[in-house]
Amino acid sequence: MRHYKKGRKLGTDTSHTKAMKKSLVGALLANDRIKTVEARAKEIRPDVDRIITWAKKGDLHSRRLAIAKLGDKELVREIFEKVEQGMFQDRQGGYTRIMKLGNRKGDNAPMVIMELVTEPVKKKEEPKPAAKKATKKAAPKKVEKTEEKADAAEEKAPEAAEEAKAEAVEAEVKEEATEAADKAEEAAAENAEAAEAEEKKAE
Repeated sequence: MRHYKKGRKLGTDTSHTKAMKKSLVGALLANDRIKTVEARAKEIRPDVDRIITWAKKGDLHSRRLAIAKLGDKELVREIFEKVEQGMFQDRQGGYTRIMKLGNRKGDNAPMVIMELVTEPVKKKEEPKPAAKKATKKAAPKKVEKTEEKADAAEEKAPEAAEEAKAEAVEAEVKEEATEAADKAEEAAAENAEAAEAEEKKAE
């Protein structure tokens, strides 16, 4: 059973595999791009990411770990200086890119170009928050409409009160006019009766 033998065999023994991986990682970090077999590129990718993560930390312990991994102090110093100057600062992992070239003539091995991703990260546009904002904006419109209706009702309330007062005054005037007419009719009837009584006495 292959206990404690993690990773690909790569067709070599353990010591040769370790030396080959260290050489490929150093070549990639020094030149930013290498051409190799796909299995080897995929095998060294975690080591490259780990070294760049140590460079981001930038402390003495991380520097010593990187030197133990690469075996080249000058190369480690260059990597740490590049990262300190702002390289890979906006990228959280995924520092390498693998581009396939097709199969190699002879042994038909799949060949790739492996390079460091140095361009800045582009933030993706999120359409869902825009929809949420639209719904949030729609809600205040409803609130505004209700406020406008309330204001209109408040404005109409004094007008309705004034109209009610005017109608009450008109009703009072009409009542007074009808009372005055009734009194006038009564007075006229009394005068007519008094005149008839005087005429009878005169006769």
